[in-house]
Amino acid sequence: MDNAGTVLSMRRIPARTMVSLAIVGTTVAGLVVTWLLRRDLQPNALDVLLPLVAMGGVLVRERWPVVALVVVMAATLAYYPYSALDAPIIFLPFVALFTAAERGHLVPAIAIGATGLIVMGLGETGEVRHVDDSAFMMISGWVVAAIAAGSVSRNRSRYLQEAERRAREAEQNREAEARRRAGEERLRIARELHDVIGHNVSLINVQASAALHGLEKRPEDAERALRAIKDISKETLRELRATLGALRQVDEEAPTTPADSLARVDELVRSSGLDVRTELSGPLDRLPVEVDLAATRIIREALTNVHRHSGTNEATLTITRDDGRILIEVADDGPGAAFTEGSGLGILGMRERAAALGGTVEAGPRPEGGFRVTAELPLNGVR
Repeated sequence: MDNAGTVLSMRRIPARTMVSLAIVGTTVAGLVVTWLLRRDLQPNALDVLLPLVAMGGVLVRERWPVVALVVVMAATLAYYPYSALDAPIIFLPFVALFTAAERGHLVPAIAIGATGLIVMGLGETGEVRHVDDSAFMMISGWVVAAIAAGSVSRNRSRYLQEAERRAREAEQNREAEARRRAGEERLRIARELHDVIGHNVSLINVQASAALHGLEKRPEDAERALRAIKDISKETLRELRATLGALRQVDEEAPTTPADSLARVDELVRSSGLDVRTELSGPLDRLPVEVDLAATRIIREALTNVHRHSGTNEATLTITRDDGRILIEVADDGPGAAFTEGSGLGILGMRERAAALGGTVEAGPRPEGGFRVTAELPLNGVR
């Protein structure tokens, strides 16, 4: 338990503090060894005081790097000319130089290092020399190396911090993009379910009302309405299964043909419950999936609006393919006044579908009476 507690206590100490303590411990060991080996010399007060000052500077170098560098450099420069034992504390200024440069104080580190070398060089011009020329050159190289290593370490730390910041931003951007895509997917699912269920159920409601109204007086109309209800409900179930099947797909390839397609426009017209005159021009097969689906959804919405609001049971559908585009027109001559400005939610949905492909939808009353919806979808503008 005692050993475990010691290990946990050591883990709570910052790594750089541990390094400082290790440096101080090494210096103390060097002083002790020097005193034991040089028993013939009588140490003075500076043999103790100056190493303690230098070691104290090393301990506070993380908090006050420039002040610590000045203290360590001054204590070391004073130690060797005036001490008796010449203990190995020469490496302490290099540690302080490294820390100052690493903390961004490059100019002070260079200035203090150069000053220390000048002071040492001037001190060696007297009669007594403590270092020879080769040792002086080696110490000069260590000064340069310590400053350079500190600068490189700082640049590396800043690079890693920048890389980490960019990684965080990239992760945040990915999350934002994922949320955006999820929102778009929810909107797409809502639109598909609205088209599949809302339109057909409203048609079923209209046909059921017609069946109830004509059940006694006009049985043939009631029978026709009930057959329409059967066909519409069957089509609704088929499209609902196709939509849910597409949503369940994970890694499977999406179907190349949507549940709705202009290739099956006759089925779409029959399920509308209207008497629709259809005019087709140009091939309507092998269309881009997005265009094919958008075109049929727009037609379905327009026919549903005719059924709901026009006050007539007749409509005209014109589909033309030419010059790399699909042109759609759904018109009626009914007296209905709804959507006279083309601002209903259904029309808004049609416009959103067309705009997603780079196309347009226009809706409004005809001069001769009735209502018209026109759509233009580019075949090469899928985005």
